[in-house]
Amino acid sequence: MPPPTHPPQQPSRPSPAMSFYPPSPPCSPVVPGSTPLGSPPPPPAMPLPLHHSARVPLSLGSGGGSVTQELPRVPQGQLPYTLSLSATMNSPYGITRVHSNCALTPLHYTAGDHTAAQVSLAEGHQFDRDVELLVYYEEVHRPSALLESRKAGVEPGSFMGDPVVLLTLYPSFPTTALGPGNTGEFLFLVDRSGSMECNTGSKPESPQRIHSAKETLILLLKSLPLGCYFNIYGFGSEYDSFYPESVEYTQQTMTDALQRVKQLEADLGGTEILAPLQAIYRQPCREGHPRQLFVFTDGEVFNTDAVIAEVQRHGGSHRCFSFGIGEGASTALIKGIARVGGGSAEFITGQDRMQVKALQSLKRALQPAATGISVHWSLPLGVEAGLLGPEPKVIFQGQRCLLYARLRGQQQPPGPAEGTVTLQYSIKDQSFTETLTFPLQPQEEARLPIHRLAAQAELQELEWSGTEDDQRRALETSLISGVLCAQTAYVGVDMELGQPIQGPLARRNIPLAEMQIVGASSFLCVPVHSVSPMACFSAPMKQYNCQYRRMAKVQCREFFNSSADAVCDYDTAYASEDSSLCVELKDSPYLSLVSLQNADGSWVLDATLTALLGPSEAEATGKMPAQVSPGVWATVLAVLWLHAHAAEQQDEWQLLETKALGWLRANAGPHLAECVGAANSLLGCSVSPRIFDL
Repeated sequence: MPPPTHPPQQPSRPSPAMSFYPPSPPCSPVVPGSTPLGSPPPPPAMPLPLHHSARVPLSLGSGGGSVTQELPRVPQGQLPYTLSLSATMNSPYGITRVHSNCALTPLHYTAGDHTAAQVSLAEGHQFDRDVELLVYYEEVHRPSALLESRKAGVEPGSFMGDPVVLLTLYPSFPTTALGPGNTGEFLFLVDRSGSMECNTGSKPESPQRIHSAKETLILLLKSLPLGCYFNIYGFGSEYDSFYPESVEYTQQTMTDALQRVKQLEADLGGTEILAPLQAIYRQPCREGHPRQLFVFTDGEVFNTDAVIAEVQRHGGSHRCFSFGIGEGASTALIKGIARVGGGSAEFITGQDRMQVKALQSLKRALQPAATGISVHWSLPLGVEAGLLGPEPKVIFQGQRCLLYARLRGQQQPPGPAEGTVTLQYSIKDQSFTETLTFPLQPQEEARLPIHRLAAQAELQELEWSGTEDDQRRALETSLISGVLCAQTAYVGVDMELGQPIQGPLARRNIPLAEMQIVGASSFLCVPVHSVSPMACFSAPMKQYNCQYRRMAKVQCREFFNSSADAVCDYDTAYASEDSSLCVELKDSPYLSLVSLQNADGSWVLDATLTALLGPSEAEATGKMPAQVSPGVWATVLAVLWLHAHAAEQQDEWQLLETKALGWLRANAGPHLAECVGAANSLLGCSVSPRIFDL
């Protein structure tokens, strides 16, 4: 496919089976399932070969709303098209198996050592689900180096005229290094704009977003390890922070921060996040404490690109986790800062609990990181390697690092046709060295997927920088590689005449299969295109269960099967002195118990604790084994109570339980088993002592 061109106007999406040249006139954006290229009559059949190069996630999961809500629907079995899908997979260390949510043909190995395989979609696909392939590889943690030859006929020295090496690093973290450590700087940036007074869901009994955020902050604070550093920022039209700079996590600072969290309100106006981010990045990182940033917001910002670019500039020194609260959160912002910040993006909608998703992200953040990463090349005389993009400074557990390098020059004189690259990194106090050898004369690849992936990675770096020189380089890279950027577009061309398509554009909708809701004894087919977008405008107050005084851009959605089938935006201004629709979140016994935990993971035996657990203080003291200290007794009681009465929230308190168990191992002594038995008897429960490693 020839490279894309630099369009004078709005870019359009590609149609896959065509060549592309400058637009005249410019094309309109293509909607999936339609063909807005001229108005020729449809042929009886047309194969559409699709060639797509992209990085795929390490695990299942996708996000985003539906873009096909306006397309017509027909009964299953009456679709005027079929799908034939064949996937070819290659791995230097072998492929073990392939799973799918759809019927597949048997896996066929095309190489005797199982390094290449092919699988196809079985006939009769009903288009009732996405086709997902889960590929299992041998030795997934073993680094690999793949060299792709240059594009035939292209002059050496250009992006496509030089070979490109793909290095894959997916460290296996030693078992001894797992578990929360005592290092790290944890910064929490929380939206305190007026819209945070709205409810987290559409039901009147759902809590306010600001209250869910406060409860989440309490759990996060209680789950941090001793010895780390932390700070909490709030933002709206302005911003503030608990401390001028991050402080060490101690009993005193934790207690002070908890009191401040309980006083937080959604009182800072609009949603402006760039200034607090800049303030955070002005603070120097703490040596030996990798920076982890958690961003919580429920709105959109006017300068999404600038915010993402700011996170991108500091992507090598920290990791950013983002959380979009409610249906109005900007998908581009939430996903963008997580992507360039090396973290993960989560969306909290409907009945989702913010606490669960935030604590899951904290678990990942607390794992040890690979640091001190370096790459060293050993190549024949006359050949040199240049990384495309900066070297990574840190790799966290579960992250995969892909590095791309261009090989420039010619081997002088002819010698061994091999190159060597050495990867070095450290995890805590352990150092690791991986040496990889790769041939310098690889087989030619017509589609050049590694070159295009390398171009995509370089374009992401260049486009967020904003400088004129980088924008020029981005344009050149896009044109020569055939990978789109913000400055280029694909344009459909009449292949017979060799000219851009002229005349008025015509849209032809391609029908989709009707979705089915399966009941106990019947099913309902729903034509999604019949949903009226105007329905989004009705009863905005019922949608949010909250009134607040400010101008806001609110995005509301009609949902079907948890995906957005109709999306509309409208500007609304409404004011009221009555805030009775906002629901107050009352502390549950579970959250109250969590609030009583000390920074080191222990609890104190007093009347407040026993009132939550059930027995009186005198009864609890009287049942305490003689050889056990009050702190150990209180901590065992609290852990057992969590298992007996808050098991459904285990994902939220698992980290603080880990702290408690660590404290018990250091302080309980030889009488822990007796203590657990007495505590079970006092609380009237039968929690297994295995949770204490007994």
